[in-house]
Amino acid sequence: MITPPTGSPTPDTDSPMTFYDQVGGHPTFVRLVRRFYEGVAEDEVLRPMYPEEDLGPAEERLLLFLEQYWGGPGTYSAQRGHPRLRMRHAPFRVNPDARERWLRHMRDAVDSLELSPMHEEVLWDYLDRAAHAMVNTFDRD
Repeated sequence: MITPPTGSPTPDTDSPMTFYDQVGGHPTFVRLVRRFYEGVAEDEVLRPMYPEEDLGPAEERLLLFLEQYWGGPGTYSAQRGHPRLRMRHAPFRVNPDARERWLRHMRDAVDSLELSPMHEEVLWDYLDRAAHAMVNTFDRD
């Protein structure tokens, strides 16, 4: 797993600020994930990959995962264990079209945050690589 970057020590401690803290913490990740799932809800290819009637549970899982990955609370692992992203996505046909749709909705969500160019680049680099890593078939149908 790629370790997210940390920043400079905070004035009050010797601990570096995490990326999570640098971009605004919980409210920023809530906005990111909410905007992303607004796009997914309307996407005829991605929406069927979310078995729950309501996208709320998937939204919560992604929120907890991203927060933990970027240095926020460890709630994801406490509730769900190791992320095992490829294994968790294996039941779904993630082809290049699905990847590109996922990236399109995530790009819109990232852009909506209006992060600094450095933070946006770091976040987008991870999301782009993660999306490519989830592809598990090259079938079109």
